[in-house]
Amino acid sequence: MTNLNITERQNELITILDLQGKIRLGEGSADLHEALRGLTERGVRQILLNLAGVSHIDSSGLGELVSGYTTIHRAGGKLKLFHVSGRIHELMTMTKLLTVFDVYDSESEAVESFAVTSAKSAYADSLI
Repeated sequence: MTNLNITERQNELITILDLQGKIRLGEGSADLHEALRGLTERGVRQILLNLAGVSHIDSSGLGELVSGYTTIHRAGGKLKLFHVSGRIHELMTMTKLLTVFDVYDSESEAVESFAVTSAKSAYADSLI
């Protein structure tokens, strides 16, 4: 039995993974790794992780978030988080991961942030 259930869905060009359960050493961490790697291999570049259903995350789970972020970033993509619970938010603050990830309170804010990022990138490209 797995500790983490992952449901994939689309919101326009953004892939959202709804996570439910625990992200910790073992299957939960491995499941997240496989899901993010699979998206990257399919060419998905805009990914949101919905952490509303995550009840626990350990250092291995945090490490997997960082690893996924790095992999997606190197492939030219963006990984953002939303609905980060109080305890997980506290852990991310203590580990300074909130300075790495874009974290949003709601799905609509997170989705909108991709449009803002794309508009800024297009503007920067037009200046070159």
